[in-house]
Amino acid sequence: MGRWARRRTWLVTPALMLAALALGACAQHPQATFSPAGPVSRRELGLMSFSLWLMIGVFVAVCIPLVYAMIRFRERKGDQGLPPQIEGNHRIEVVWTVVPILICIALAIPTIHDAFVLASPPAGSSPLVVDVVGHQWWWEFQYPGQSIVTADEMHIPAGRPIELKLTSVDVLHSFWVPALAGKEDTVPGVVNTMWLQASVPGTYPGQCAEFCGTSHSLMRFDVVAQSPAQFQAWVTGMQHPDVTPTTAEAQAGAQLFSQYQCGICHTIDGTAAKGTVGPNLTNLGERAIVVGGSLQNTPTDLAQWIHDPQAIMPDTIMPAFSTLTDQQLSELTAYLEGLKPQA
Repeated sequence: MGRWARRRTWLVTPALMLAALALGACAQHPQATFSPAGPVSRRELGLMSFSLWLMIGVFVAVCIPLVYAMIRFRERKGDQGLPPQIEGNHRIEVVWTVVPILICIALAIPTIHDAFVLASPPAGSSPLVVDVVGHQWWWEFQYPGQSIVTADEMHIPAGRPIELKLTSVDVLHSFWVPALAGKEDTVPGVVNTMWLQASVPGTYPGQCAEFCGTSHSLMRFDVVAQSPAQFQAWVTGMQHPDVTPTTAEAQAGAQLFSQYQCGICHTIDGTAAKGTVGPNLTNLGERAIVVGGSLQNTPTDLAQWIHDPQAIMPDTIMPAFSTLTDQQLSELTAYLEGLKPQA
């Protein structure tokens, strides 16, 4: 390799790394591990910070004597033979054996302690139970105590622990809401548990953190933390959906929904649609995101998804309805966007 080629390598590699960092900071679905918004994430960040500073201390403690030795004992003119050797120095051998053991103990104690603390919600806290089911490539949220099933958005009351029971219907996924808690795998046939809590109301983005197929990067969701009163209003709205189309366009869309047998795959509570293959569409009109969080819930995006799902989420099992006219797409989206709680 010539001199110019070596220089080019040294220039190109840092440039590519800087470009990757810059592009990584431009995500439209921002997630922040270093901005904890709940007791679980704060404790996990504290453990990470302790480990980081401890390792920085080890690095400095190793580098200082290393640099000193490189300067103090560098080869000089007239040096002959090897410098004095320390082989067999039991005092030094004991030190560099005991110190790493102490470092491992220092890391293990808070790690084990936090693992037990975070294993289950605090005693006497009356957590809300939510069953989380991973699909390719969307998340389903079931509230067994409230008889609610929804998708893409998990609504929770702020200030209350949420106990999650996680599984998958197809392949391995990993549930992750960086601002609220660490990752937990969802495994077919296995129920894993974790808990999280949002200290204040807000929308906290999450995603699948385990490569699960072609459209893995599109498998996102939002955790919507609300005040207790707002959450109860959401529960009431989900339990009493308004499924009656209010316009002629929406009525035509309801007929198309039935004609194309969309209810075989989707459920709309209060109607004959009872499918469980695809996301539950009850009160779809009040969601901010759809299609595994990869699209905003707008008539334009929803129509695009219905017309050609593969163009948005490759290998999805959602069939294309490319024969629908623009008018029919408008009618169908009007019906779906009109699915909201009773006034």
